Amino acid sequence: MDTFVNLTLNGLATGMMIFLVASGLSLIFGLMGVLNFAHGSIFMAGAYSGVWAYSKTQSFTLALLAGMAVGIVVGYLAELTTVRRVYGKPVAQVLITTGLMLVLNEVLKAVFGPNIIAVSVPPLLAGSWDLGGIIIVKYRIFTIIVGLVVAVAGHFILTRTRIGMIVRAGVQNQEMVQVLAINIRRTFSLVFVSGAALAALGGIMMAPALGAVNPNMGLENQMLAFIVVVIGGMGSFVGSALGGILVGLAGAYTAWVFPEASLAVNVILMAIVLLLKPNGLFGMGGGRNA
Repeated sequence: MDTFVNLTLNGLATGMMIFLVASGLSLIFGLMGVLNFAHGSIFMAGAYSGVWAYSKTQSFTLALLAGMAVGIVVGYLAELTTVRRVYGKPVAQVLITTGLMLVLNEVLKAVFGPNIIAVSVPPLLAGSWDLGGIIIVKYRIFTIIVGLVVAVAGHFILTRTRIGMIVRAGVQNQEMVQVLAINIRRTFSLVFVSGAALAALGGIMMAPALGAVNPNMGLENQMLAFIVVVIGGMGSFVGSALGGILVGLAGAYTAWVFPEASLAVNVILMAIVLLLKPNGLFGMGGGRNA
């Protein structure tokens, strides 16, 4: 029983960390329909810059802010110089964001080096609680809380605020929103930059959990992020959070029995969800491209 509870807690924490990576993609791909293959590189930029900031300041709060700031800058420049020119062109999006991914990866290697950099959990969040044989790792509980806050806040903004209403209306009918004298391009730029900031947040949150950052972490986690967004449904923060939890739990349970099958189980899970609900668990019908 203790093993099951520990696996469940680990799966929930892992799922929330995956969701933090996927939350930005839920906006960029799930809502706007932009096939951003550079998402993992922005995630990695947040991780590296956050780790660097933490090494200089020893403040995890400043590290989080620094990582998100770098994500915002990189996302803004990417949207301004490349992505904006390929809205509504899926094939061009794949090609140009793949090229952007390669460029960003090489820039990060040039700035931070190609080697693995060790990362420690902040002292305040280090350690664990032992509750009758059930080991509760403090940092994992922290990631669960942060993930839930991001999920609730994102869902509230998209469904209960004016900016969220404009974004959803613009996805469904861009011309009608423009008739109302709303600069939908600027709104979509804001959405893209917000998605980049969330990707960077996921990167710096993931780094202490992994214990290190490396040049391959972006591509590895990008695959899981796409799986989570597809399972949860296009444009749904709640769906992506649930998708992350399902992927995390499936991975934790499978790793206990047959570690080599962890990724395969997640792909199978995605296939089953799509067979039963082609739009995902909570699909909002977005993703038409700006």
